[in-house]
Amino acid sequence: MSGRDSVSLYKFKRFIEELERKEGRGTELVSLYIPPGKRVDEVIGYLRQEYSTAANIKSKSTRKNVMSAIESAIQRLKLYREVGPNGLIIFSGAISHGGPGEEKVEVYDIVPPEPLNLFLYRCDSKFYLEPLRDLLKERDVYGVLVIDNEEAAVAVLKGRKVVELKVYTSGVPGKHRAGGQSARRFERLRDQALEEYYKRVADHANEVFLSYPEIRAVIVAGPGPTKEVFVQGNYLHYSLRDKVKVVDTSYSGEEGVREAIERAADELKELRLVMERRVVEAVMRMATQGSGVVYGERQVRQALARGELRRLVVNEDLDAHEVTISCSKCGYSERVTMNSEQLVSELPKRLGATCPSCGNASLLEAGREPLVDVLIREAESTGTQVELISSDHEAGEMFLRMFGGIAGILKSAQS
Repeated sequence: MSGRDSVSLYKFKRFIEELERKEGRGTELVSLYIPPGKRVDEVIGYLRQEYSTAANIKSKSTRKNVMSAIESAIQRLKLYREVGPNGLIIFSGAISHGGPGEEKVEVYDIVPPEPLNLFLYRCDSKFYLEPLRDLLKERDVYGVLVIDNEEAAVAVLKGRKVVELKVYTSGVPGKHRAGGQSARRFERLRDQALEEYYKRVADHANEVFLSYPEIRAVIVAGPGPTKEVFVQGNYLHYSLRDKVKVVDTSYSGEEGVREAIERAADELKELRLVMERRVVEAVMRMATQGSGVVYGERQVRQALARGELRRLVVNEDLDAHEVTISCSKCGYSERVTMNSEQLVSELPKRLGATCPSCGNASLLEAGREPLVDVLIREAESTGTQVELISSDHEAGEMFLRMFGGIAGILKSAQS
């Protein structure tokens, strides 16, 4: 797996979920993490030592399973001449498939999406997956601070989500219109109140932003000159000041955060949230124009089969499975798409009906697969680019609601 594109990350996440479900009967599952630069023969030598140690395990079945897992890991490792620049991970073990004695040794090898800086061997009842979960964590983090003299909002953007959002009101009165000495005294008090307000916002912002040491930039925005006054006053922590980018917005508060994300799209172009919003906006624009896009499962899959799509856009949280129903008598087979509710309410009825081909009550479920996985496979077989959209943001929710979470951009569409 290379890079952090949406499909690779999705497959990586699904792979981890699959491994999480696997269990051994005892401490029989081997997890092996190998960093880049580690010599394969050295690792094999290490495993040989562990193999010898495993011969002392008292339980006959556990001893047999552990030794089989280590030997399988060694054989898989021998397929590699060297460890690549990102390292290598091998999982091996006797997975339980029923009662005692029904275990089956399974082996998995994976090249991590980023360099793996640890050497680890562990034998347990489950595979050790924490380092893999760490690789799934979003690396792109940005801060947003929207401010005017009435309210301010502080937000943190991480990957596909706005993970923090807090709004603060100033309590500062508007400008005094009367003249004379009282007006000057009022303005002095107002300026003091604004100063305290700026400091209070900065304290909150510093506390939030500094809790994310990986933060790449801080977008400071707002509808008037307040944002420039705030930035020039150096209220933010010194370590954040070189990361500040100023943009204009028409709104403050929570609405201003949404607008700041749009206005700072070039600064945030590496953020998955911005990438996905742009994809959804493109689909909506073409759908509004009435050309260049198809949506809905049937229409999209037909266009895929004909090789007409340049890009497939799918909501990765799609609640849909492709179920294969077949007849044990005549070999009749059909595939139907069902959501979670239909799997419970409608599938038993379908299986209880007679076969439409031979008339026998012999229908059974022969397979079930998430529709997202099916669509990815069909797209990859035709060389179609795939973009997975999350529901963690408004654009993703809108895409799921308006297009059913499935759309395709035609090759004939203008870029």
